[in-house]
Amino acid sequence: MSDMKDKMENMKDKVVGKANETWGDLTDDESQELKGKMQQRKAEVKEDFEDAKDNIAGKVNEGLDKHDHDHDHDHHNHK
Repeated sequence: MSDMKDKMENMKDKVVGKANETWGDLTDDESQELKGKMQQRKAEVKEDFEDAKDNIAGKVNEGLDKHDHDHDHDHHNHK
């Protein structure tokens, strides 16, 4: 469930960041524009981290599943 919460928070950060960036651009407020860009970048970095975490978890699970399958296969051959 926290994955969905993280995705929603990242989406919110992107939208709010884009709004801040646009507002800063329209009002010639470079600080506000930078704040928006940084907020969007933070969301992107968090998404990259989540993707990497999911990828690693998938590979670990595949390795464990293969190990379990090989172990079960060896166990059945010894009976």
